[in-house]
Amino acid sequence: MEYRQLGKTDMRISTIALGCWGLVGDAHWGPRDEADSLATARAALDAGINFFDTAEAYGNGESEAVLGRALAGRRHEAIIASKVSDSNLAPDDVIKACERSLRQLNTDYIDLYQIHYANHTIPIADTAGALLRLKEQGKIRAVGVSNFGVQDLADILALVPCQSNQLPYSLIWRAIEYEIVQKCIQSGLGILAYSPLLHGLLTGRFASADEVPEGRARTRHFSRTRARTRHGQPGFEAETFATIERIRGISQTIGRPMAQVAIAWVLCQPDITSVIVGARNPAQVRENLPAWQLTLSAQTMRQLDEATSDLKQKLGTNPDLWQSQSRFR
Repeated sequence: MEYRQLGKTDMRISTIALGCWGLVGDAHWGPRDEADSLATARAALDAGINFFDTAEAYGNGESEAVLGRALAGRRHEAIIASKVSDSNLAPDDVIKACERSLRQLNTDYIDLYQIHYANHTIPIADTAGALLRLKEQGKIRAVGVSNFGVQDLADILALVPCQSNQLPYSLIWRAIEYEIVQKCIQSGLGILAYSPLLHGLLTGRFASADEVPEGRARTRHFSRTRARTRHGQPGFEAETFATIERIRGISQTIGRPMAQVAIAWVLCQPDITSVIVGARNPAQVRENLPAWQLTLSAQTMRQLDEATSDLKQKLGTNPDLWQSQSRFR
C-alpha cells in the first residue's frame, strides 16, 4: 500500500481509505450483517489500509460504533476520520458531538475531525473556536472539512489550520475540477475523494437507471421522478449510462475491471491524497485494492477524459451531488 501525507500533519494515510457509511444498514445501502461489517474493516486493516472515514450521521452513530468494535485492540494501527453534522456546529454542540463520537468509536481521540457540511446560519468563527478547543484538549489531532466550496474554505482557513477537504469526485462527477481543486492546492489542503465509484455505478453492476436501487438513484444524474430525490431536475440518465458504457469499453481494452480503472483515475489526478472507497464485505475490499498499483497511461487518461467530458459539462459547475441549490459556497 502507498501512503501520502495528510495536509501539513505528520500523518501518512493509505491512498485507498475505507468509507464506513456502508458498514451500516439504511435506506441508501440496504440491510447489512454486522459480522460482514466487522470483517470488512478488519480485512482493510490487514491489507494495509490505515485510513477509515466515518461520520456521526452514518446510521445515527452506528457506523462509528461498528468501526470502534472492529478496531478493538488495534486502534493504534488506524487513522480515524469522523465528521460533525451541520446541525451540530454551534460551539456547545460541536463539543457534545465530538464526545459522543469518541464514545461510539471507543477511543480517546479522533485523528481527523471534519465539518460534514457548512452551516451558514452559525458563525464559522464560533465553530472554529470549538474545534480549536478540542484540539488543545487532545480529543482531535487535526481539523478537516467536507463539501466546502472556495468561499467557505477561505472563511475557515482564516480562523483555524485546516488539513483537508473531502469532496465527491469520480469519472462521472467532475464538478470540483472547475475551481475547488485549485483552491485546495493553493491552500495546501489534502483532497480526500469520496464516491469514486458513484454508489456502485462505476462497478458496471447496473446496465440502466432502472436497475439502480431506489436509495442510490438520488443524485443529480437521475430524474427528479426517482424516489427520494431532492434536486427537482430532469437529470441525465441516458447520458450517464452512455458514459459508463464508454468507460467500460476503455477498461476492457486495457484488460482491467472498470471499478479499478475508476479508482485509479482519481488517484492519478494531481494532489489527491486518498480515495475513500466503500465496501460491505472483505471480498469487495480485495477487489478494489489493486487500483492503487494501477498506473494508467497518458493515452488511457486522455481517452477517459474525452469519454466523460460531455457529461461533466452537462452536469455543470454545481459540486453538490444531491441538490440543485448547492450547499457548497
